[in-house]
Amino acid sequence: MSVPAGSGPLAALSAAGVSVWLDDLSRELLAGGELEKLITDKHVVGVTTNPTIFASALSKGDRYNQQLRRLGDEGSSVDDAVFALTTEDVRNGCDAFRAVHERTGGVDGRVSIEVDPRLAQDADATAALARKLWDAVDRPNLFIKIPATRKGLKAITAVVAEGISVNVTLIFSLDRYREVMDAYQTGLELAQAAGRDLADIHSVASFFVSRVDSEVDRRLEALGMSELKGRAAIANARLAHQAYGQMLAQPRWQRLASAGARVQRPLWASTGVKDPSYPDTMYVSELVIPGTVNTMPAATLDAFADHGTLPAHAPTEEDFSAAAAHLEQLQHVGVDFTDVTETLEREGLTKFEVSWAELGASVQREMHPQTGPADTGGDDGHSESAALLATYLDDHYTGATGGLELFRRAAEARADAEGRAALTDLARQVDEDRESLARIMADLDLPRSQSKAAIGWLAEKAGRLKTNGHLFTRSPLSDVLEAESMLLGVLGKAACWRTLRVLAESDARLCADDLDVLLDRAEQQSATLEELRSTAAVRALLPQPSHTR
Repeated sequence: MSVPAGSGPLAALSAAGVSVWLDDLSRELLAGGELEKLITDKHVVGVTTNPTIFASALSKGDRYNQQLRRLGDEGSSVDDAVFALTTEDVRNGCDAFRAVHERTGGVDGRVSIEVDPRLAQDADATAALARKLWDAVDRPNLFIKIPATRKGLKAITAVVAEGISVNVTLIFSLDRYREVMDAYQTGLELAQAAGRDLADIHSVASFFVSRVDSEVDRRLEALGMSELKGRAAIANARLAHQAYGQMLAQPRWQRLASAGARVQRPLWASTGVKDPSYPDTMYVSELVIPGTVNTMPAATLDAFADHGTLPAHAPTEEDFSAAAAHLEQLQHVGVDFTDVTETLEREGLTKFEVSWAELGASVQREMHPQTGPADTGGDDGHSESAALLATYLDDHYTGATGGLELFRRAAEARADAEGRAALTDLARQVDEDRESLARIMADLDLPRSQSKAAIGWLAEKAGRLKTNGHLFTRSPLSDVLEAESMLLGVLGKAACWRTLRVLAESDARLCADDLDVLLDRAEQQSATLEELRSTAAVRALLPQPSHTR
């Protein structure tokens, strides 16, 4: 039975001061009239998007096909085609929300578009793409989504200072959230110094919810503490809102507010329930706080419209204390919450990169439907070589994705400070090398496979589990075996660089000097790993002298 627009759970949620947003956008929604119905009947006042959403949108219907064929005929690159598709959808979404935007004084009626996740560790490139997206969409109710990585914080400040409204995404930890609030305020201060009208700059901070329970619950099950499951995400989010309230009371914010600055509203993201044993609306009902945004996938929106409930009151100081006590209890039983949030940030970026690769591969196929995934025309021999090169580099990228997780895990597990520092630096280098490979593939117009990258990432995750599902228990041999695995991976990577170095002699798209640098670095990495391997082998395998009194 349909619910009148002025009544029902979503109407009550909106009346309680929560802005209802949809975490989805596609041409089917836009052209089919469904988005208009959601605005009218279900109190939806905004939309968020991400690479996963656009990859899914492209698989639904055929509304993208004509534009993609035209772009293919014009010789557009995959990245340019993705840019054209996504900015057009978001521009049309902004237009659909124009009346909401005007009615709410610019607070709602917002549509978000995310920067390329492959740039998450490059502040300058992220800021440059944010400006390009802002100019291309050219709508006042646009939000540019920027991941809250450490490098992303600098980009956030830079674009806010230029008057660009930002949705800061992938926030998991309280410390990072405080850094996000600081970055926003710094940007506003720079904007004010430049003479900009602060009232024109808007922002939300997307604090991710359900993924926290997924990761914490997995660790609790391994520890045999299942009775503590299902509470970490809400506790973490409530403490985030407490931090937000504390920020608003500070003199720094009060000065900006008096100059016309808009608050950076907390946005609850990742609100779809992952564990089917939990209530399907819990990440909405438990976070009904005036002045916040809740962006929901369609299934969660429908569930709340059907049977959602509101709490008797917003979280109190007693609730904040209980939330802090729960996180302390998790730490006490062996759940390293800092590691949880760092893991979730890394995995969130990886998932978006994988979706971005899937999106690029889908765009490539639709732009050139008569050819293979790496074939853009030309003679059969050239096409076959290009296809083989795509497979070769894609396999190396898959290996790099799994290898990166191994380096990070080994660094976290290393007992000695010197070894941990060396592996942490190597993990950083391996991440940069993987990004270099991604850029090379983009320069060669070769798509990355979503499924293979995901398999590489998941395979390394699975390597941490025994057959009984418990987390891998370390032994004295763990450091030795991990070092040998990492060393083999680096040697394989060096072979890839050497192969590309040969190809660079006849392909102007490859930079020989850059490949020489990558080769030198791989050799240095091999030397460091061999030293770590030898030290670990001596420590584990040679009898240690006993100490007598």
